[in-house]
Amino acid sequence: MPSSNVSSTHFLALQQRVMLIHQRLCVTYGCPIAYFHNLDPLSELVSSLLSHRTRNADSGRAFKALRHRYADWAAMRNAPVEEVEQTIAACTWAEQKAPRIQQVLKLIGEQRGNLSLDFLADVPVPEARAWLESLPGVGPKTSAAVLSFSQLRRRALPVDSHHHRVAIRLGLLPTTTAVGPAHALLEAQLPAEWNAQDVYDNHEVIIFRL
Repeated sequence: MPSSNVSSTHFLALQQRVMLIHQRLCVTYGCPIAYFHNLDPLSELVSSLLSHRTRNADSGRAFKALRHRYADWAAMRNAPVEEVEQTIAACTWAEQKAPRIQQVLKLIGEQRGNLSLDFLADVPVPEARAWLESLPGVGPKTSAAVLSFSQLRRRALPVDSHHHRVAIRLGLLPTTTAVGPAHALLEAQLPAEWNAQDVYDNHEVIIFRL
């Protein structure tokens, strides 16, 4: 639905523009796009937290290092923080991410009684995102990534800096829009009948446009 400061006519035109861009990019890049991750949602959360302000190759190396060193996320949660920091040294701000991720894992264990986010499969997307965003360091991009990229395959649109930049260039966002607010604006432009794959395709083809 259009916001109060956007006329219905303008919003309809914007939606039509979104559809046209999406259709043309899907022809170019071949939709549906295969999902690049097949992680359980908790692992996707750890992966997403590692990726903040970090190149994909570096966060990927850090994630693999964690998987190699620790038998499971409980072992990583309980490890000395200095050891975890050393393990994820490929990431930027490893000294901040190590204690933050351990804190998040501890909170999940305390709130849920186990280290699993599989329950989010049965929670409405807005509630699932709100729950995730109550965790330290989890914002709209990370909550959407966990729901969309993980095995949950929920309907949520992640907007990273690349998606944000291209959306502005394509005229889908005002130039002054920050990444955080862009999530709600861009997701509102998508057809209500789209499923999770359609929304994922939109995210991917917009990034491919870089």
